[in-house]
Amino acid sequence: MSLLTPDLGLLFWMLLSFLLVFGALAKFGFPIITGMVDKRREHISSALAEADKARERIENVEQEARKMMDEATRRSSEILSAAVAESQQIVDSARERADADAAARIEAAKSRIAIEKEKALGEMRATVATLSVDVAEKILRSKLSTEEGDKALIDRLVEEAEKRAER
Repeated sequence: MSLLTPDLGLLFWMLLSFLLVFGALAKFGFPIITGMVDKRREHISSALAEADKARERIENVEQEARKMMDEATRRSSEILSAAVAESQQIVDSARERADADAAARIEAAKSRIAIEKEKALGEMRATVATLSVDVAEKILRSKLSTEEGDKALIDRLVEEAEKRAER
């Protein structure tokens, strides 16, 4: 017998043993194997579904985080602009108070200056009047020594007084 051409009896028994093993596998092995494959497929499908859900949750969380960051940025810019506006208002208010205080001080100083000026002018007038009276007295004493000179001086003084009264 040759190794390349098997005997018919051997072929029959090999075929019969193959069919018995295949039948036993088909009856008992294949359902277990297909059950395990199906179970593995279900497990993989559920794992993929869980991964999709987790990815969706992560995307939702990321989107919510972006929204929160945008809201925080918007609120911080609102707070910053409100603080800037309030600080500007405080500066403007302080400037207005300072301007009002400066104007009041300037008016008070002008008032004091006017009072002091009037006082100084009054004192100057009094001094000039006193000096004028003293000078006039000395002039009159020297000129009133003659009767003709007295009359001429009196006439001239009366004319000057009349001219002043007309103005």
